[in-house]
Amino acid sequence: MWPRLVQRQIPSRAMVYLSPVLALFLSLLAGVVLFIIMGVSPLAALHAFFIEPLSTSYGIAELGVKATPLILIGVALSLGFKAGVWNIGAEGQLIMGGLCGGAVALYFYGHDGFHIIPLMFLAGISGGCAWAAIVAFLRVRFNANEILTSLMLSYVAGLFLNLMVHGPLKDPDGFNFPESRQFSDSALLPILFEGTRVHIGAIIALLAVGLGWIILSRTLLGYQIKVAGSAPAACEHAGFSSSKIIWTTLLLGGGMAGLAGTIEVSGPIGQLLPNISPGYGFTAIIVAYVGRLHPLGVLFAGLLLALTYLGGETAQILLNLPVAVTGVFQGLLLFFLLACDVLINYRIQFGQPALAVEKN
Repeated sequence: MWPRLVQRQIPSRAMVYLSPVLALFLSLLAGVVLFIIMGVSPLAALHAFFIEPLSTSYGIAELGVKATPLILIGVALSLGFKAGVWNIGAEGQLIMGGLCGGAVALYFYGHDGFHIIPLMFLAGISGGCAWAAIVAFLRVRFNANEILTSLMLSYVAGLFLNLMVHGPLKDPDGFNFPESRQFSDSALLPILFEGTRVHIGAIIALLAVGLGWIILSRTLLGYQIKVAGSAPAACEHAGFSSSKIIWTTLLLGGGMAGLAGTIEVSGPIGQLLPNISPGYGFTAIIVAYVGRLHPLGVLFAGLLLALTYLGGETAQILLNLPVAVTGVFQGLLLFFLLACDVLINYRIQFGQPALAVEKN
């Protein structure tokens, strides 16, 4: 009996939601094989990855810290992906947002005032939007592929951050280390729970989920986004401006990524460093797809992918596994998700293959 794919007459709604679950299950199976090859107990490794980080209240709080930027960026990216605008450069937009927000914090170094954090947020959003605006302009004006331009600009942003922390923004009392001053207390995000690092950025992420849901389900923009992604020709026929949708989704994605960058530097980091993100902008792409491009799904997917970061750190400490295991797990999840998504439009059928007829 040979399996083959047969196209469905109607896409399976059940598989839309079952696909991420199946992909997670297959990722765990592949992880078991990987751990066996590495000579590590699969049970111990899986416990370190998915159970140990949540065994304490501090670990649960850290899950919120890691999930905050993933959810913020994932919600915005999901809107763009739904419209068929492929912003792959959220990492660069996060970096530029963190750099601009951090520059404001350093400008007000030694000063107190409730206005500093809002100004940092505004600068971070502006920095992310400006970086995304380059991509939008090139796409609308020259029809340049936004996948390539946004991705390449991420590396430019990383190099620019390095330049700034090695130069104008370097701590003058930092013994020549490439880092900025530690931010003043007035430039640090308030902590929600004493004894943890979870900050008000977690609340902002939840608000972003609600805002994303309202945009998609209750506004004309959300309707235009869904039409642009599912039927571009119908979008033009209805009089919706494709250029407007491109600009809106890219600026929204850039602004949210920039806000996430500012939250990172003013939250768990507290200064500017040559590397302010472990790859949140790229991981948020997986978050958006695992969350089925829906804000509520992004919330749960963000928590799941945040757990892989914590689990990777725990496995590195307890089992001496390389930190790259985190990226492997995330890559496996995306790979199996894309593979399982085939079952939305196709079903597996078992049957005897047709025998070739020999010509005499």
